[in-house]
Amino acid sequence: MMARGITLCLAIAAAAGAAADETIVIRPVEIDDVLVNPGMGVQTFQRFNGDALNPGKRWSEVGPTERLARSGEKPDYPDSSIAYFRWFWRQIEPEEGRYRWEIIDLALEQARERRQRLAIRLMPYDEGSPLPEWYRNSGARRANKPEDKDGKIWSPDAADPLYMKHWGGLVKSLAARYDGHPYMDSVDISTVGYWGEGWGPHVPDWPSHRALIDLYLEGFRRTPLLVNFDEPPVLAYATSKGTGWRLDCWGDMEGPYWESWGRKLSHMLDFYPLQLVRAEAQDAWQRGPVSLETCWTPEYWKDGGFDLNYIIEQALRWHASSVNIKSSPIPAEWKQAFEEFQKKMGYRLVLRRVELPKTLKAGSMAPLSMWWVNKGVAPVYGDYRLALQLRSEAGGAALQTRADIRKWLPGDALYEETVYVPEQLRPGTYRLRTALLDPRTQAPEIRLAIEGRQPDGWYDLGGVEVR
Repeated sequence: MMARGITLCLAIAAAAGAAADETIVIRPVEIDDVLVNPGMGVQTFQRFNGDALNPGKRWSEVGPTERLARSGEKPDYPDSSIAYFRWFWRQIEPEEGRYRWEIIDLALEQARERRQRLAIRLMPYDEGSPLPEWYRNSGARRANKPEDKDGKIWSPDAADPLYMKHWGGLVKSLAARYDGHPYMDSVDISTVGYWGEGWGPHVPDWPSHRALIDLYLEGFRRTPLLVNFDEPPVLAYATSKGTGWRLDCWGDMEGPYWESWGRKLSHMLDFYPLQLVRAEAQDAWQRGPVSLETCWTPEYWKDGGFDLNYIIEQALRWHASSVNIKSSPIPAEWKQAFEEFQKKMGYRLVLRRVELPKTLKAGSMAPLSMWWVNKGVAPVYGDYRLALQLRSEAGGAALQTRADIRKWLPGDALYEETVYVPEQLRPGTYRLRTALLDPRTQAPEIRLAIEGRQPDGWYDLGGVEVR
């Protein structure tokens, strides 16, 4: 019995050794570069790649309506995959029913030219940009009175059916025209109050507010939506429907500058971290992107003695994919910290190991094993396709996979499947290459944190034989 057991073990070991001899294992070399990838990183604001930065600590909330000219010199600012723009209602609909879509069309065209996608928000009004005059004269209800503390600003009653009709009409038309546009990165859910952020002294009843949110949920089925953060029911409801979220005062460590509901709070110390838990939205990042916008600018943070490490650490704990720093300069002393931050936010895909047969047979199935690591803090939210390619001077072929990389949360991911080796391949030596493809163009789109990237965007993994 003992001898038989030893014989069986030896046979298994021999078979395993033979199987090992018949496969090859490839271990790509990891790199430490900052990677500019779709849907993540430092955004430009009201500007595109190559445009001059905002001077000092200033910026404008009023989005541009004309073509932006490149600056003469490349600004000292991170390369960006997202151009974030905001426009006021009166800019897009200066007359009732006349929408100036050419403004957004031009921004989409320039984003494509500058190797970016466009993220947008349309805003009802703020202190300096009132509601359209035609709306204020339409018979719509006003939420405040001229003698009120904020009476100089005409604030709408968002529960008024006319608000739903006209603001809602703008949202519906926006969705009908742009949902699924390949160069539209995301759209903010903008409802009521200053900048459409959804908070303030004139918030409507919940059914009215929910109806405004539903306009976006119903209209944008393909383009990602991000909901603003300040009202717990709004945050909870929208993220439960699969949206991502954004907040507009990332980094505020002071507090007295922000007052709401009669209280003075610090966003970073008193409000934002607690709000996410109260809304039970801690895991929303697994389904939709998280985007943050600086309160003021990084230069303001530095002058105020803000704790940059705390601010960045919190952003990563929130699983941020992108940040808007107002197209403002990064203080020289903080540039290294921001570079390291860029390597961690969003997704960062490392291919650790590939195993496949040493010799592939054309016209047959071949086992494939790929071990990936996402070293970022968020998944890829777009539907990119993992592809392999066999290439030689005589030709080549692609090997499509069924991997859903949107499920690759931070940490390890294993893709193991059999793939078909196309029958048209001639015997010989081929280069094995891999890429994450845009499903629309079938071109490599995502940079990996490994060596081997070729001029066409594919990554060379090594040689294999086909017979």
